[in-house]
Amino acid sequence: MGKLFLEHPGGRRLYACASCATVLTNKRSLVSTSFHGMSGSAYLFNNVVNVLRGDSRTTDMRTGRHIVRDVYCKRCQKYVGWTYEYAMSADQQYKEGMYVLECFYIMQLQSKVKD
Repeated sequence: MGKLFLEHPGGRRLYACASCATVLTNKRSLVSTSFHGMSGSAYLFNNVVNVLRGDSRTTDMRTGRHIVRDVYCKRCQKYVGWTYEYAMSADQQYKEGMYVLECFYIMQLQSKVKD
């Protein structure tokens, strides 16, 4: 296997994979803390790095029918959440292209690097 290249989203307040501490996103990308996943609380982000995307699937959620892809940490390949590909309902289309990371699978980090 070749060398694994990881991105850094910048910022001081970061969110990382709880399993291996790979940085996934930052506080500036946080859109909402009012989401729920299979494991409980989840956050909506508009930008996430260092993830792998699973196959598209159609699923019925509390807010309607969506086409989503599960997302996995690029380093350890553990599940961390999902991304919205398409929302069937017009009032939910703002989520398209955004990511939901489940709080159980992520942790907050404080970077020493200045913005």
